Amino acid sequence: MGRTRRAEMIPAQRRALVLEHIRTRGAASIHELAESIGASSSTIRRDLEELERKGYLARSHGGALLQHTTSPTFEPEAAIAAEFSRAEKRAIGAAAAELLGAGEAVIFDSGSTVQEAARAAVRRNLVLTAVTNDLATGQILASAENIRVVIPGGTVRSGSFTLSGEPGQQFLGTLRADVAFIGIHAIADGFLTETTLEIASMKRAMIAAARRVILLADATKLNQSAFCRVCDTGRIDLLLTDGRAGATDLRRLREGGLEVMVVGGEGSAA
Repeated sequence: MGRTRRAEMIPAQRRALVLEHIRTRGAASIHELAESIGASSSTIRRDLEELERKGYLARSHGGALLQHTTSPTFEPEAAIAAEFSRAEKRAIGAAAAELLGAGEAVIFDSGSTVQEAARAAVRRNLVLTAVTNDLATGQILASAENIRVVIPGGTVRSGSFTLSGEPGQQFLGTLRADVAFIGIHAIADGFLTETTLEIASMKRAMIAAARRVILLADATKLNQSAFCRVCDTGRIDLLLTDGRAGATDLRRLREGGLEVMVVGGEGSAA
């Protein structure tokens, strides 16, 4: 991608690239980031100041490094999170949509990876009944004539399109869907964890409402922990992740009884 095109990026896209670059290297200088991303040093400096203010990273002399002591309630902004690992999320979403059958009732959780599954389901042109607690995902699904979209209701979370609480959570208790596509903030030690109690409760309701539960989580979610438990991995029928997942992480998940499908090949990290 050339400098001109990158200079036209919206801030969320550029800041996601900054974070991805630092994540793969541990730290980076302003000059290195400017050269890699194709933005001016002054723009990168402002991005680093904003990312530091919001808790994503720590500034160092002439650059930045990842913040490794983030709060278990820390959650990236939806616009930035959507830009992380985009290719991997698209691949996971496409693989998830291939598991659907015509006429099924499907729950689509909130989250950028599940949103990619919704886009892929639309491309497949299947007849589906879709239930989602995410307004943006609902809009994607509603673009398909063959998909009937149900929005359970609730309160919109600040900074996102996600609905939580009542009446949606109680409504989910009345459903029996064929499949639920669930996103998650983190997976570690046999548990799925989230950053807020409200979102964890909605996910538990979705999991209870589905005959088959498929977790969509890119490799950065593995071996991480957040504020509160959603459920243990025994409640999940299948995990779809990407080829960056480490061999040790995959082995632990499988030894815990979780079926794992790796999109793009097995990881090799220890």
